[in-house]
Amino acid sequence: EAGFRLTLRRELPGAALASQDLATKAGCVACHKPDVKLVGPAYKDVAVKYKGRADAIPYLVKRVRMGGPGNWGPVPMMANDVSRISDADLNTLLAWVLKTQ
Repeated sequence: EAGFRLTLRRELPGAALASQDLATKAGCVACHKPDVKLVGPAYKDVAVKYKGRADAIPYLVKRVRMGGPGNWGPVPMMANDVSRISDADLNTLLAWVLKTQ
């Protein structure tokens, strides 16, 4: 069990960095930051709002892909298609966002 925990600790910083890199590459950082509201909500606020929601990732994938009216303020979210971020990367990024504290 201790070895399992050690393995997770070694992998988490790289996974967090990779997801931050995905957010930067996809342009998410123009509107979002981990802990501060910019144009859109902070990642930590998204994590709190959708904590415990079983369909959080599929729901958020749809919101990211389609964009739409501002659920977090007056500015609508722009649509983000697969040319900006792949489905696999989007799922990885959203899983990371939902773990943000």
